[in-house]
Amino acid sequence: MREFLTTRRAKISPEQAGIPTAGQRRVPGLRRSEVAALAGMSVEYYAKLERGSLARVSAGVLDALARALQLDDAERAHLLRLAHEADGSSAILRRPRRRKHGSVRPSLQWSLDAITTAPAIVGNNRLDLLAANQLGRAMYCDVYSDPTSPPNFARFTFLDSAAHRFYPDWDLAADMAVANLRTAAGKDPHDKGLHDLVGELSTRSDDFRRRWGAHNVRTHGTGVKHFHHHIVGDLTLAYESMDLRADPDLTMTIYAAETGSPSADALRLLASWAATTRDNVLPDLRRDA
Repeated sequence: MREFLTTRRAKISPEQAGIPTAGQRRVPGLRRSEVAALAGMSVEYYAKLERGSLARVSAGVLDALARALQLDDAERAHLLRLAHEADGSSAILRRPRRRKHGSVRPSLQWSLDAITTAPAIVGNNRLDLLAANQLGRAMYCDVYSDPTSPPNFARFTFLDSAAHRFYPDWDLAADMAVANLRTAAGKDPHDKGLHDLVGELSTRSDDFRRRWGAHNVRTHGTGVKHFHHHIVGDLTLAYESMDLRADPDLTMTIYAAETGSPSADALRLLASWAATTRDNVLPDLRRDA
């Protein structure tokens, strides 16, 4: 919490907050006194919050703090989760069930396989790739090409050189991956698998460690992504991510190309390639189901 509030405060300039400035400022962003004034609280009380003492803080105080720091929806939700964790109320929240890596219900894999014209995948908050349909396996074949480790988008992004080709805007993909992991850490601070992953990436990647320290969070729900597949070239795909009601720790993501676009043609070519190379090239995640 301390680091999250400090980094949010540093991101807002006095001009963005409507605060007149004069002279040289020694720290980036807003001072504690300025955040306190914007939130309508004493400097001492805000300093206490920034130190991480959030036990029994009211919703009104958190809302005022979110407004003062100009938090977006993802950041506001992250603030509330951290506050719940601080006062122990998260203990009464239902924690997601832990699943063995690669384990999905057979009916979920059947549902994925029924989607034949679009890549579809299932993953968890740690960015593990748990299941995919045929087009999904074809599109992300680089992600789980390493047989020595389970497929994971964050590990692929920061530790596999192929990611720099696969993601034309690698910096954006890296920022999104870390923000998704930081959001997951706020949802379940006791996830040992996530702790281990963050520790591994922090040790092996300076790029990851720097981004992790920024404490950025995001909501991964819908948008457009750009890829460069080594077989079919550039892909511009819209995506929709949906939480699974029967498995609240899992998310299904479906990709689609605009009708008549070059990306739609590329997806058809990818489907043809997947059909002809499936037995020899494409990994079959269903063997772990």
